[in-house]
Order: sequence, then structure tokens, then C-alpha cells
Amino acid sequence: MYVLKDVANTGEPVFNVLVKIARPLDDFRLWILFSTDEVKIFDFKPLLTSPAFTPLTDKAIFDNVFVENGYPVWNNGEIDISPEKLYAEGIAILY
Repeated sequence: MYVLKDVANTGEPVFNVLVKIARPLDDFRLWILFSTDEVKIFDFKPLLTSPAFTPLTDKAIFDNVFVENGYPVWNNGEIDISPEKLYAEGIAILY
């Protein structure tokens, strides 16, 4: 339970984070600048076996990542991933 603006809520507080910039790196990794101004590296390789992400095994498609409404997207918006997952599982770096 947590209190937000004098209202008691069940569960855990929701942390909203968005992606400001996503840049492809070698070996199917992403360099990501979040709305918190933190930078993290996310290794995409473990996700590439999922049917939703198999098109990204084509490096040309993976490298064409862009940010739309705070989400990294590929293939004209057909593929995306939640910023929360990237934030939670990314490795923080100093820049």
C-alpha cells in the first residue's frame, strides 16, 4: 500500500519512465536516454527468439530504431518495447 496525493492505493506505486533517445549499438544492444536523464544499455539478444522481436534479428531493421511517444519502435511502429522493461533491466552507465 502507498499514499499518493492523500489517497491510499493498493499494490506498488507505478513509476512512469519514457525514452528520450534510443541508439543502436553493436551486438544488438541499445543505448537509451530516459526521461529521468539516466542512461542505460539494454541487451536485446535474449529477446530476439521471441516471435514479436524476430524481425529485429535483421541488423538493418534493428539499427532503424526511433522513439515515438516515449517508446522505442521499429518497422514503422509495428514493433515496440516498454520503456519500463528497458529501464528495469538496462545497465546504468555514466555519460
